[in-house]
Amino acid sequence: MVQADIDKTSRETLRLIGPDPQNWVPDRAGVDHNVAIIGGGQSGSTFAFALRRAGIGKVTVIDAAKDAAASGPWLTSARMHKLRTPKGLPGPELGLPGLSFQAWYEGRHGASAYEALDRIPRLDWAAYLDWYRKTLGIDVRYQTKLLRIEPVDGHLRLHLDRAGVVTTETARKVILASGFPSNGGPSIPEVLTRNLPKEVYAHTLEAIDFEGLRDKAVAVLGSAASAFDAAAVALEAGAREVHLFARRDRIAAEPVIRTRGYPGAYDNYGSLPDAVRWHQAVRFRRAGSTPPPDAISRVVKFSNFHLHLAAPWASAKPFGRRLLATTPQGDIAFDFVIAGTGFQVDLGLRPELADFADRILLWRDRFTPAADERDESLAAHPYLGAAHEFLEKTSGTAPYLADIHVFNPAAFVSFGLPIGDVPSFKRDIPAVVARISRDLFLADLSAHEARINGPVADDFDPALYSAAIWRAPSTVAAE
Repeated sequence: MVQADIDKTSRETLRLIGPDPQNWVPDRAGVDHNVAIIGGGQSGSTFAFALRRAGIGKVTVIDAAKDAAASGPWLTSARMHKLRTPKGLPGPELGLPGLSFQAWYEGRHGASAYEALDRIPRLDWAAYLDWYRKTLGIDVRYQTKLLRIEPVDGHLRLHLDRAGVVTTETARKVILASGFPSNGGPSIPEVLTRNLPKEVYAHTLEAIDFEGLRDKAVAVLGSAASAFDAAAVALEAGAREVHLFARRDRIAAEPVIRTRGYPGAYDNYGSLPDAVRWHQAVRFRRAGSTPPPDAISRVVKFSNFHLHLAAPWASAKPFGRRLLATTPQGDIAFDFVIAGTGFQVDLGLRPELADFADRILLWRDRFTPAADERDESLAAHPYLGAAHEFLEKTSGTAPYLADIHVFNPAAFVSFGLPIGDVPSFKRDIPAVVARISRDLFLADLSAHEARINGPVADDFDPALYSAAIWRAPSTVAAE
């Protein structure tokens, strides 16, 4: 199979499902978009397709990145060779095999090559997403950054920076699908931010000049996948030595989320009692995020890689042109440090939510865990409704919050998965789209009642069957 074959397969898939339904949502004066999707990566693109198939028009997708290559992590901050998730999980294809990664990959490399994959290569995933957008005609408006969401009467005003020009547009619904940055930003330890100049450290989310680390001593803080990936790239770029510091006394190896991957738990997770969902979130936090074995193998093959367990940094300070870190193994000097320390959830830090962040219901407002399960980081997550919508902290004070749907990792405690990653697609994208459809329909119910009760032209004239109408034979009275 070659390129032309997969394109033919995708066209045949789209032919068989038929044309997209016409937009059934009535226009509203002063409203530019029925739905604004913030983020044009894998989630945002899939939402655009799903909404189109639901007959919801006037959908816009915006992305702050300069172009498709810079959108999402795959060609920017992601440094793994392969995706973390199994290759066969349902994804952006939304149940249509001809649009799946498998169909795309087999169309280029053959079925046996796909069969030989253990997980999806990162660069192939990026190429697939680019093909997906082009095949489906998904238009992403790049260089468009959401600055602020302003509630107005009956809709949301979006303050945008469009290639340096500040403007406003309006939408009835917003989907926040721009990944980790939507949560509150990267989590960088204060031992770095308080004591060191910015030029000697970076978070794994940032662009890092790894070539500039050649012959340098590099420290990496953290022991999840992104930390190991960054350590590997530094080593491969020729760093003199790389030291990875983990707070735990062993590398997390227990993928606890996997135990709830069967359909019953997966499909119904959002309906679990709060105490059960909280316990699962705490269990995950305590077990730790597990790097895949190949991420560890990638670094341990280097003799100049050094792993420090149970080794949180006590302090750090400038040391000439270098930095000096105080560790449980003593003071060690480095040229540069990379923080592979994850992300924080703090909605108050997000400028786009500044107008109403204090009105959003958080887990700390809704649920009080037992003393041995308290976790302030998890408590800061938003407590979301069944369709990933924000809820009000005080009923009746901010009804517009229900029009903002959260499809990023801030939804973790409510829905038990890294939302925005492929495992969340099959369950959660249809749920969000169904709620948006319902809300838009009911909000314009009078218009729809008029439409569904309106006159309907007859399909045919009674003359079509008049000759076949049975008539009783006439009777003649007996003489």
